[in-house]
Amino acid sequence: MPVAAERTLNLWDGKIKARVKVAGQGPALVYLHSGYGLIWEESLDQLANHFTVYAPEHPGTSEGDPDAISHLDNLWDLVLYYYEMFDQLGLEAPPVVGHSFGGMVAAELAATNPARVSKLVLIDSLGLWRDDTPIKNYMVTPQSELDGLFFHDTSHPARKLVFMNPEEPDSIIRVTWALACTGKFIWPIPDKGLRKRIHRISAPTLIIWGQYDGLVKPVYAEEFGKLIRGARIEFVSNAAHMAPFEQPAAVSKLVRDFLKG
Repeated sequence: MPVAAERTLNLWDGKIKARVKVAGQGPALVYLHSGYGLIWEESLDQLANHFTVYAPEHPGTSEGDPDAISHLDNLWDLVLYYYEMFDQLGLEAPPVVGHSFGGMVAAELAATNPARVSKLVLIDSLGLWRDDTPIKNYMVTPQSELDGLFFHDTSHPARKLVFMNPEEPDSIIRVTWALACTGKFIWPIPDKGLRKRIHRISAPTLIIWGQYDGLVKPVYAEEFGKLIRGARIEFVSNAAHMAPFEQPAAVSKLVRDFLKG
């Protein structure tokens, strides 16, 4: 498997040292992680066999730099921050793949400046809200209540990559702070007006959803599909909200075929 290297970029007028994991070779692909921080899992390994994967750590989630998040106040700061990152990486209009919180950010990037995103993949994405199907606030929900929402197979070994382990204090700190840093941009609900500007997305779009996603239920896949012109929807069987972790081969194949097609 390709080995991920790490690059550090000076962004936001030098106030933030952004860490980006890079692996593979071939066409560029930007991957934006979920609210649980960047976890380099099997689906990214598989994508790195075909693409140069750029996977940034969201500000504040990088080990040893928890205060980086203090320099970004709102969603618009975050969007501009990622455009700056694209510039420094020399990526004019890369395909962007976003999972969960990362999907929300990816959609905002594609809607705010359509020319900066060539293709868009949203995996179990946040960003919309339906009163008839509310999204549970996972940041304050006990972990025991999230198991079945996040994983169709609650004994899946990837569960240990995501959730806190009471026997490992470092994991509790890491997860808690990652949720705080990403939660800054979605609290109290992940609807920051994307519905008003989603029509601006012009990038060919693939929507991938875990068939059993209990956090952001599959009706949201249909909602994204209705609002983004020409979007294609693919449901992944035997997977819930953490579809890239539960079914890495299926998810990476869908992404690979879409980006190469």
